[in-house]
Amino acid sequence: MKCDKCKETIEEGDERELHGQTLCEDCYMDALSPARTCDPWAIHSAKSLLKARGGDFEINETQSKILRILKETGGVEPRILKERLQLRPSDLEREIAALRHMEKIRGKLKDGKKIVILW
Repeated sequence: MKCDKCKETIEEGDERELHGQTLCEDCYMDALSPARTCDPWAIHSAKSLLKARGGDFEINETQSKILRILKETGGVEPRILKERLQLRPSDLEREIAALRHMEKIRGKLKDGKKIVILW
């Protein structure tokens, strides 16, 4: 059986049904809880956590790579980040959302295209 969204093979019994689609667990979770970059409560929570900890955010390896690419390039389109990091679109969206909530990165329009740049 294949996932209707990502086309990956799903083992028997691991499939999930949502709105008439058969989904793998990853696509099911993405559908139920999509990443949101503009989330004022997430930004407030991140700032509050940072203040309470009295330091800087801990970032994972993928987030570190994103920041390094943006520093080297001055900003790129999300599709370029996806290609360079070999990430699924939903995984990249989650990493970008987390970095946005930490106010490490932001979006910008350049020549009519959306790019991701350092804060």
